[in-house]
Amino acid sequence: MPTIAGPSSSPHKHIVAARSENTGGLEVNTPRKRKLRSDSAAEVASTAVVTERSFSTPMKWKSPRRCAVSSPSTLKEDVQEDSKGKLESPVISAVKDRFDCLDVKSKWNPRDDDQMKAVKEALHVSTAPSTVVCREDEQIRVLEFVKGCMEQKKAGSLYICGCPGTGKSLSMEKVRQQAEEWAKQEGLPCLETVSVNCTSLTKTTDIFSKILGESETGKKVNGSSSPLQQLQVLFSQKQQSSSTKMMLIIADEMDYLITRDRGVLHELFMLTTLPFSRCILIGVANAIDLADRFLPKLKSLNCKPLVVTFRAYSTEQILRILQERLVELPYVAFQSKALELCARKVSAASGDMRKALSVCRSALEILETEVKGSSEEEPQSPVTEDQVVKINHMVAALSKTFKSPVVDTIQSLPQHQQIIVCSAAKAFRGSKKDSSIAELNKLYLEICKSSMITPAGITEFCNMCTVLNDQGILKLSKARDDKLKRVSLRVDEADITFALKEIRFFRNCLL
Repeated sequence: MPTIAGPSSSPHKHIVAARSENTGGLEVNTPRKRKLRSDSAAEVASTAVVTERSFSTPMKWKSPRRCAVSSPSTLKEDVQEDSKGKLESPVISAVKDRFDCLDVKSKWNPRDDDQMKAVKEALHVSTAPSTVVCREDEQIRVLEFVKGCMEQKKAGSLYICGCPGTGKSLSMEKVRQQAEEWAKQEGLPCLETVSVNCTSLTKTTDIFSKILGESETGKKVNGSSSPLQQLQVLFSQKQQSSSTKMMLIIADEMDYLITRDRGVLHELFMLTTLPFSRCILIGVANAIDLADRFLPKLKSLNCKPLVVTFRAYSTEQILRILQERLVELPYVAFQSKALELCARKVSAASGDMRKALSVCRSALEILETEVKGSSEEEPQSPVTEDQVVKINHMVAALSKTFKSPVVDTIQSLPQHQQIIVCSAAKAFRGSKKDSSIAELNKLYLEICKSSMITPAGITEFCNMCTVLNDQGILKLSKARDDKLKRVSLRVDEADITFALKEIRFFRNCLL
């Protein structure tokens, strides 16, 4: 085995040093040296050269990240595996800082009161998220409407309707903030904003007092006339200042302004039709048919509002909103399958996001009770990584949330009465609200025939419908002939689905 020359006697070292002097100390790539030694001796020699920090290496080094990515034979999976393992680059560090590394996410401890409190607060209805997701299109429509009114200095009205828990109030607060920021950027006068929750009003006419009190110009108006009359006078006169501010009025829960003569509601919208009105009125209500009931009258009064409808949340939207609220926490408290189950059940029942948040908080409390019970039995037992909200916790929370006397009643019915209830649920989907007993009996016979179940006769069928009417599940009208009686459903289809979902036969019937 030949001996290896030391650093001072290495001919390769002299060559590299000479080239470093000629280039002013800059590193220059040199061609590969010829293999004059055996393979094993060359490997040891190259190692000795690399360890010398004061000299350049024959080959120019690349960063580990560039080597992994630039190599044509490197698979995408290998790069991901390296990024989780030993290779650490600035890009990977930035990703870890943004989304939290797996080690941090695995430190969830359900016995920690602070952690449990943080998760509950993130899922609370009163906690406003930083961004209102899944309502971007609706927010853009409302914001463009407000911008147009401000640019033209023209009054206008807009009506927002939708089922409870569909993000209407949150979206309006976001639009208000965006409108104020946009006005500052464009150099326009700031908005005068009046936000009124109509449920807090003692009388429906108090909304005019609220608007007048928030108006800077209205505070200077004195007199014995009513607040409505003062507003009418205020918006019928030309203002002296050219920089008069527009007034954004957001009337939440507008359903509560409905009176017998609808006078308050009409007068409120008519404020936008006055000659020098600067009102931008946005009414928010849960009643989807409110616009249909009052639009003809408002149209005749020349104050027909633009209508924006907020649809119920879908499964994907509910799941995304839940994830947006939980992703900011430095630990994982829910199984992804549990969140998906919650989203599916709530979207099928109502699409109410507030209901989904309530179910998740209830599942978290069930886990908390379970963990405390186990810790009392075994105080020294360690916290395992799988102590998160699982599907069984979510199922219990869903049962607790959606449990109702109607569900119990449906579950306790005999089989044939349950088939009748399923038949009614299928018959009254969509716009159809009622049918005759003969039509319902036809659908009942089809289900029995497809499942090879012996059906009841028409007389017994009518008697069972009468029993369901007495229990408040069906509603029967009066008629001389039983077959001609009109039948309708008194309970929600979601309750029927929830009550019978565990039985495959009924689950298939309701498809």
